Amino acid sequence: MELWYTEEHSENVRFSIRVEKQLYSAKSKFQRIDVFEAKEFGRFLTLDGLMMVTEKDEFIYHDMIVHVPMATNPKIQKVLVIGAGDGGTVRELTRYDSIDTIDMVEIDQMVVEACKKYLPQTSSRLEDPRVNLHFEDGLKFVREKENVYDLIIVDSTDPFGPGEGLFTKEFYGNCYKALTAEGILVNQHECPYYDDYAVSMKRAHRRICETFPVVKVYQAHIPTYPSGHWLFGFASKKFDPVKDLQADQWNALGLQTKYYNTELHQGAFAIPNYVKDLLEEANHE
Repeated sequence: MELWYTEEHSENVRFSIRVEKQLYSAKSKFQRIDVFEAKEFGRFLTLDGLMMVTEKDEFIYHDMIVHVPMATNPKIQKVLVIGAGDGGTVRELTRYDSIDTIDMVEIDQMVVEACKKYLPQTSSRLEDPRVNLHFEDGLKFVREKENVYDLIIVDSTDPFGPGEGLFTKEFYGNCYKALTAEGILVNQHECPYYDDYAVSMKRAHRRICETFPVVKVYQAHIPTYPSGHWLFGFASKKFDPVKDLQADQWNALGLQTKYYNTELHQGAFAIPNYVKDLLEEANHE
C-alpha cells in the first residue's frame, strides 16, 4: 500500500509527496498537527493539512527570513518572533552573538512540543538561554509593547485560522509601535503565483505600506511551498535592505549558510514583472 500526502495548491493543482510513515497526529484547540516521514524530503510538519516545514528544504525559508534583516542591520539586539513553532527561525537567530534577547510567541504549545520531539533539526536551539517562549496570541502580545524590539519576524501560518489576525492593519500598526526607531519587520508574504494566495499577499502588502515608510518585497524558491515561488516582506522605519546592506560586516561573521549569501541578498529584491504588477495593484485597491 502506498501512502501519499497531498495538498491542494489551487482548485486545479495538487502537490503530493510519497510518505514512508506518519510519526504523529493530534488535534490541539487551534489546529490539526501532523508529522510525516518521506524519502525525498525527510520529516515534515503540516498544520490543518498545509505544509509548514520539511527537513530537506527548511534551510531556504529560515535563511531568508533571518539573515536578510540581520545583514541589513548587524546591530540588532532584541528580537520578537511571532509564530515559528518549528524553531528554525530561532535556530538561525541564535547564531548571532550580538543578539541579547529573543522573545518567541507561539499560540499553540502542542506544535512546539511536537517539533521538539520529531523535528530536532529545526527545534535544536529553543533551549538557548536568550530565548523566552511565550505560548499566547501574538496579536495581543505585541499590542502591549512599545519601542522594545530592533527586529520583529512574523513567521506565521497562512492568513486564516490561528494566523488570521497576523495579517491585519491593527497588527502591523502594533508592530510599528513595538519597534525601535531603527526597527525592521520581516514577514512571510505568501505565494504570488496562484490567485487565492496572491489575494492574501496583496492585502498584507497594502496594509504594511500604509504603516511603514520603507517597504520592499523579496523572493526565494522553496520547492514544497505552493508554486515554489515564495515572497517575504521587509518593512522598516529607517533601513533600505539593498542600499543599507552591510555585506562586509555580515561576511566577516563567518556564518556558514546553505542558501543565503550577500550577493543573493541583493538579487532577491529583483522581482519579476508579474509580481511588481500585483504589488502595484495592491497599492491602488
